Amino acid sequence: MCDNSRECTTAKARSFAAAPGERSADDASGRRAIRPVRGDERAEVLTIINDAAQRYRGVIPDDRWHDPYFSAEYLASEIESGVRFFGYEADGELIGVMGVQDVDDVTLIRHAYVSPRAQRGGVGGKLLRSLLAKTDRRVLIGTWADADWAIAFYEKNGFRVTSREETVRLLKRYWDIPERQVETSVVLAEV
Repeated sequence: MCDNSRECTTAKARSFAAAPGERSADDASGRRAIRPVRGDERAEVLTIINDAAQRYRGVIPDDRWHDPYFSAEYLASEIESGVRFFGYEADGELIGVMGVQDVDDVTLIRHAYVSPRAQRGGVGGKLLRSLLAKTDRRVLIGTWADADWAIAFYEKNGFRVTSREETVRLLKRYWDIPERQVETSVVLAEV
């Protein structure tokens, strides 16, 4: 797998649709895979998201925090609205998830979470590079303005925070979020 998937010279998929059981190129043994999340894995997705989201507690505005952070109903509504989740599987266990959503002329990276016990092991970066390799659209990422660790992760992976004016414009055009979330978020774009 290339370090920067946008610079790979090998042929790569240009669609988020994948064959069942598709494995990432970085591990042919089958012990690690980046693949679409199956419908029967929603409980695992919620566990990963809600465990990892504990880091946001006390960082994001109190009026934007929910307990649980992600409910089953919210996950269902996100999938219904077109968010497609991909997972990082290690030894048969889902340990990271990341969603993508095509909106107009861009692809949004949505809901990127890695199980706390697997963080800082490269899972998030591999998921992100895999999803970047599947699109030739402009990619945007929204996150909480006070989530400095998330911003640093995306910057390390080739994204930069847009100006405040551009952030507001992009959030209002491509996301369906409350005004309060617009006020407290940033958008990152690929450099």
